[in-house]
Amino acid sequence: MVQNIKDMDELKTFLRSAGNKLVVVEFSAVWCGPCKRIYPLFHAMSLQYRNVMFAIVDVDSAQELARTYRINAIPTFQMFKQAQKVNLFSRIKRAMCCYRSGSLSTPIFELCGADAKKLEEKIQELM
Repeated sequence: MVQNIKDMDELKTFLRSAGNKLVVVEFSAVWCGPCKRIYPLFHAMSLQYRNVMFAIVDVDSAQELARTYRINAIPTFQMFKQAQKVNLFSRIKRAMCCYRSGSLSTPIFELCGADAKKLEEKIQELM
């Protein structure tokens, strides 16, 4: 099941409740085409990987979270363990991301784009 996160307090509570489990957070928007395409796959992963917790943040209704986590493109997936961001890699493809700003620089903590295969590989690696 995918938890809808609306603000920083909800995210902090969600991360604390995960304990040692991997947490995957999707930052997206309802108007984003790639976000719409990846969501059913993201939801299916939440049912398949019962030992992983999944959440979604709408960047338009949770702008503070989007700023705090420096979301420049959507969909962006960030992963956490023990309430800390997991250091991953950066992947940007214009065709797969809806950009919210002119910046193409992204921190190395996230997966950007609607690439379900890469997302699932990282989940399996980090579980």
